[in-house]
Amino acid sequence: KISWPKEIGGYTLEITIDIEKEIEGFDEFIDLEKIEEYIKKVLEKEYPEDEDLYLSILLTGNEHIQEINKEFRDKDSATDVISFAYHEDRCDFAPYTTLGDIIISLERVAEQGVEYEHGFVREFYYVLTHGILHLLGYDHIEEEDKKEMRQKEEEILENFGYKREI
Repeated sequence: KISWPKEIGGYTLEITIDIEKEIEGFDEFIDLEKIEEYIKKVLEKEYPEDEDLYLSILLTGNEHIQEINKEFRDKDSATDVISFAYHEDRCDFAPYTTLGDIIISLERVAEQGVEYEHGFVREFYYVLTHGILHLLGYDHIEEEDKKEMRQKEEEILENFGYKREI
C-alpha cells in the first residue's frame, strides 16, 4: 500500500494506491512516481477547484474486478476499470474532498493492450485517464457525452505522448 500527499498548484493531492499481492508480472510496467505525476498533471488541468483532494486506486486482477463489477454494477464479467465517484466535501475529520476510487484490472489492461495493438503502458494510462474523468463527472451513456469523453481522453493521452501504437 502506498500513500502520499503532494502539493499541486496551491493545494494538496493525497493518493492511495493498493496493489494486490496476487497480481504478479506487472512490476516492470508500474512506475508509481510516474503514475503520481500523471494524476497530478491531469488534475491540475482538469479539476477546476483549488482544494485539497483525495483519491484511491486499486490495481487488481480479472477475478477481483469481476466480483466488484457483479456486486456493484450487476455485470458478471471482468472489465478494465471501474470508478466510484464520491465528491464528498471536507468535514472535521477529513481535511480534503474525496474524489473517489478507481479500480483497474492489470490483467485486462494487458489483454486490451495486445488486442488494440498499442501495448500495456498506453492502455494502462488510457484506463487510468478514463477512471479519472469519471471521477470528474464525465460519462459515456449518451452518444454526445461519449464523444466528448473520448475526445478528452485522447487529448490528455496525446499531451503525455501516449499514442495508439506498440
